[in-house]
Amino acid sequence: MRDKAQPKQTLAASVLRLPLFLLMFGIVSGAMLIPAIYGGVVRELATARAFLYSGLLGLILFGLIALAHAGRDPRHGTLGPLMSLFSSFVFLPLFLAVPFYEGLRNTTFLNAYVEMVSAMTTTGGTIFDDPERLNGALHLWRALVGWIGGVLMWVSASAILAPLNLGGFEVTARAEPGRRAATDFGITAPEVRDRIAKVAKVLLPIYIGLTVLLWILLWVGGDRSLVALCHAMSVMATSGISPVGGLAENGSGVTGEAVMLLFMLFALSRLTFSTDTVTSDTGGLVRDPEFRIGLALMLAVPLFLFLRHFLGAFDVSAEGDVIDAARALWGSAFTVLSFLTTTGFASGNWGAAQAWSGLDTPGLLLMGLALIGGGVATTAGGVKLLRVFALYQNGLREMERLVHPSSVSGGGTMGGRLQKQGAFIAWIFFMLFALTLALVTIALTASGVDFDTAIVMTVAGLSTTGPLLEFAGDSPIRLIEMSAAAKGIFAAAMVLGRLETLAIIALITPDLWRG
Repeated sequence: MRDKAQPKQTLAASVLRLPLFLLMFGIVSGAMLIPAIYGGVVRELATARAFLYSGLLGLILFGLIALAHAGRDPRHGTLGPLMSLFSSFVFLPLFLAVPFYEGLRNTTFLNAYVEMVSAMTTTGGTIFDDPERLNGALHLWRALVGWIGGVLMWVSASAILAPLNLGGFEVTARAEPGRRAATDFGITAPEVRDRIAKVAKVLLPIYIGLTVLLWILLWVGGDRSLVALCHAMSVMATSGISPVGGLAENGSGVTGEAVMLLFMLFALSRLTFSTDTVTSDTGGLVRDPEFRIGLALMLAVPLFLFLRHFLGAFDVSAEGDVIDAARALWGSAFTVLSFLTTTGFASGNWGAAQAWSGLDTPGLLLMGLALIGGGVATTAGGVKLLRVFALYQNGLREMERLVHPSSVSGGGTMGGRLQKQGAFIAWIFFMLFALTLALVTIALTASGVDFDTAIVMTVAGLSTTGPLLEFAGDSPIRLIEMSAAAKGIFAAAMVLGRLETLAIIALITPDLWRG
């Protein structure tokens, strides 16, 4: 009996010893069976076969690799887990694009790859701006890949980025109890495996449960089942992927948007769903600076837009209508929170807010919200609210020193939430982000893209807010018309925006690899 049980235990243990990249390969291979089953049910047989064959091939390869690693201890360096995470966003989409390319049949593999990079990084920018071009199975696959990318960031934030003091944790005083000093990047392979297993065990039920709950609420609210599921996964992953081209065509209307808005709040702060990366003495969600700043922006910016629209409506002598005014206010509030969390869904009443006053709302505002981004260790992209808070607190301190030059700041720098050099590190990140934005913009313009379009594409990629391509410019940007070089640069910008500049610098630092 023991001899028969031993191989099973060895195989299970060998699977847990696999690098994160290979684990993700096995997960996405199994996930391909979901659109295969859906395609078979709705009789999209050619697409279903593409996903079925790709999924089975991937599972066979994964099984062989797991067997080959049986009984072996992995040789991970200090930054091995981070390199594995990087590979999941760069190389895994090559495999994800295979069934998409075979199922669509009328596009290039480069287009399929860029589409999968966009989904995996939760950017949500699509090359196929006509939803009718893709069938239901392909739409489901796009949303599912984005959802998987979202849960990958949920788990990796606590298991990989926090111990390495990256992803926003570099400005915190204590990312988690017992964390190492900021200069100690040591992390062993067993620690990574234990962290990933522990965090996944806690967060996966929450992530899946919230997605299913939102799916049911949207379905009951009037959306078709596939549309409700895709929108639910896109909200939780902040990918903004829609099978109908946005919320203007959803059947749940304002009720569905209200439900989605509540679930978007999870992207403002990790404290909304977990305390695994924040010490217990921060005061909870009520005192969390990220959540409070996010709510302040969600309330202040829509009011500004509403007053601007109201003055515009008054200037053009538009008829006062309470219902139209309420629609305009709601459209602004929903869209502001959506782009702040880098989801990128525009309210069905977003157009009504502009038509009511006869004024266009500048896309620069949406780009600014996306650049700010959501909370640290959430699925949201952008610069992150905690870094903004660090610079805000530093600004207050500098103004205080203008009045009292000899004053000394209180203990527990910035309320115990940030470390002593938190503002300085946040400023360095802002400078690196600005430099990256400039370099990517130059690269896009060198590839033949005009400057205005290059700016929007760069911000959309670095902030992982793909819908900016549709709403930020004077007219929607069609990626399918771009050159191969521009598409490649945009894909690189999405990966860079998802992992952030500091993580990329860590990957290319030889001293850290020797540690």
